[in-house]
Amino acid sequence: MSMDFVYLASASPRRRQLLSQIGVRFQVLNVDVDESIAPGEAPEGYVMRLAEAKALAGRASGLAPRAPVLGADTAVVAGGAILGKPADCADAERMLRLLSASTHEVLTAVVLAVDDGVQSRLSRSEVTFREVTRQEARDYWNTGESRDKAGAYAIQGYGAVFVRALRGSYSGVMGLPLYETAQMLRSAGVPCWLETKGTGATHGH
Repeated sequence: MSMDFVYLASASPRRRQLLSQIGVRFQVLNVDVDESIAPGEAPEGYVMRLAEAKALAGRASGLAPRAPVLGADTAVVAGGAILGKPADCADAERMLRLLSASTHEVLTAVVLAVDDGVQSRLSRSEVTFREVTRQEARDYWNTGESRDKAGAYAIQGYGAVFVRALRGSYSGVMGLPLYETAQMLRSAGVPCWLETKGTGATHGH
């Protein structure tokens, strides 16, 4: 069954912004998913598992009958370790110093749950930082931007000054790779900007 909108199983303002950017009509569903990393879990498996869990939790909520539900999860990976959201200033400083003058990976998984199952895509990007001093890391923490961001930075905000190079998907690093997302939405009959006049978020639950 084709729909002219999708349910977004995420409270992320970046993901809302990105869906609006490509003219997708959506409603936000708040889902509660345990984001703990399983022992020995690989970063790719972790983001895919969480994205699918969010999408399926949205489907199971009863608030999205017969409509596609989009779930996504992003991880910053350095030295094989997943960097989550910083607990405090010292944790943010640790992460940024780890990323300093090196290249790290950003993985974003996107899963679309529909009537007959799920579709999934994985976006993989490489981000290279210039050197970040301890004082810069502390000053950046004080802007408030890094507090709810994986890896303690936002490429679309003040954190852009640290980024020397990007290989991959800018929107994927933000949290929702639009190329992969648009492909899945189109296959489910959800229109993007080329096919719709009304765009943006509708009133969510």
